[in-house]
Amino acid sequence: MFKKLRISLIFINLVLSKSLSLNHRMHNLYTKFVRILEICKQFSNNLVNDQGNIVRCGPVPKFSDLEMVALSLAAESESIDSEKWLFDYKLQEYKKKIPNLISRRQFNDRRKNTAGLCEAIRKRIALKIDGDEDFFLVDSKPIEVCRLARGKRCKMGQSGDFSKAPDFGYCASQNTYYFGYKLHAICGLSGVVHSYDLSKASVHDLNYMKDVKLEYHDCSIYGDKGYIGADVQLDLFETAHIRLEYRVQSPQFLSSNDLPQSETLATFVLEEMFEVMQISADGCWSCVTKSLPANF
Repeated sequence: MFKKLRISLIFINLVLSKSLSLNHRMHNLYTKFVRILEICKQFSNNLVNDQGNIVRCGPVPKFSDLEMVALSLAAESESIDSEKWLFDYKLQEYKKKIPNLISRRQFNDRRKNTAGLCEAIRKRIALKIDGDEDFFLVDSKPIEVCRLARGKRCKMGQSGDFSKAPDFGYCASQNTYYFGYKLHAICGLSGVVHSYDLSKASVHDLNYMKDVKLEYHDCSIYGDKGYIGADVQLDLFETAHIRLEYRVQSPQFLSSNDLPQSETLATFVLEEMFEVMQISADGCWSCVTKSLPANF
């Protein structure tokens, strides 16, 4: 017993004396940036030119669009939510390794412009990983923009399209009212997110299923009561042969333990992969662009 205790104390001292330094974490960020950039190049065929930029008029940026996507994904992999901390602190040691590094303002603007490229690459990777999936799970998660008491004073979305502005809504799972948006996501049994969308908090979940038939066919989708409706079920089955079910029914080749409950897996994906509780943005499109890297 005393021998085991002595070994444990020695191990604790070794761990404390050789803890990870800040430079090692910095090195991890740059290594992830390089690795993610290689993956983006593999899945960006016919999306960008030889320089890694989306074909468009105007001056050619030195910091390519693929590098922009890779930097955004690398920062998200390190759980960096603050752009100020990313550029004023984390990236200071990599100015020589990344000579064409853009500023914080350019990063914020170009991340919105490259959101379509990031989404296209994400869909190709999801199709490569989980392209033969026939069973999907759908669920939603509230995205709170501000506190409920400040909802009427919030000016977010009032200057642009009112249909994209946040609104008051109710979350049945948490039994709370909130002001913001609602994030819908469809994932496979392996946890790979295949599609997602944002809507007002006041919009019913059933409206999201009306657009599912444009992307899916010959499959089964399981969700809670909010996504189930007789008219929608009939429409999905007749147009795209999609079975929309409420209760998870185990297929013949899967046991009940292998097929998780829809609210368990889908909610876990929304909380852990999207990290929606940490998203704070100035507009609906900003919410989308900040949700994209978390989805990878």
